[in-house]
Amino acid sequence: WTIPPHANGEFVARMEDVLDVYARPHDPAAPVVCRDEKPYQLLGHARDPIPAAPGHDRKEDSEYVRHGTCAIFVWVEPLAGRRRVVARARRTRVDWAHEVEHPLTVDYPDAERVLPVIDNLNTHTIGSLYEAFEPAKARALAQRLEIHHTPNTIVINIAEIELSALTRQCLDRRIDNLDLLNTELVAWQTATNTNQRHVNWHFTTSDARTRLRHLYPDH
Repeated sequence: WTIPPHANGEFVARMEDVLDVYARPHDPAAPVVCRDEKPYQLLGHARDPIPAAPGHDRKEDSEYVRHGTCAIFVWVEPLAGRRRVVARARRTRVDWAHEVEHPLTVDYPDAERVLPVIDNLNTHTIGSLYEAFEPAKARALAQRLEIHHTPNTIVINIAEIELSALTRQCLDRRIDNLDLLNTELVAWQTATNTNQRHVNWHFTTSDARTRLRHLYPDH
């Protein structure tokens, strides 16, 4: 975690809210889904790599060609060991809204509500749904969302952990176009979901009040 030297009541309230959400038992009718996103630079080789050969490693030129940027969106349901990863050309309000629509209509169509744990980026609002969809649909989606915002400057979103693993396991090479990137992301997603890698979060609100007492306002 990146622990700030001091905090305030709003910070603590968001932290405890997320920790309490993580402590809930698995509920298919109200799944907890952690979401995050990151920019990604598409890079190509300036010269073709030299393939590996017996006694020789693969060689790549240090020069590269820029092919623009995109955004990688990830969601993970920690207690079910499920995640979904996709790359989009942009990370606008409309892009975020469509990434919210997908779990509501495809992954959890029968859930009464979905509980996204997300950071407080200005695109992560109910208003984004109204910019992407007509009002009736936006309202219907919004009524099934119970959003929990993480506090700033502290890594408490499980989706950030997934993005770190994804970066190490899948993005450790140059990928020069969006279609290829999505192919690689789907392969990683499929393999990881097949392994049913769950996330068991142990740090509780009680732990925070004991071990992170310096974050709480003085009385």
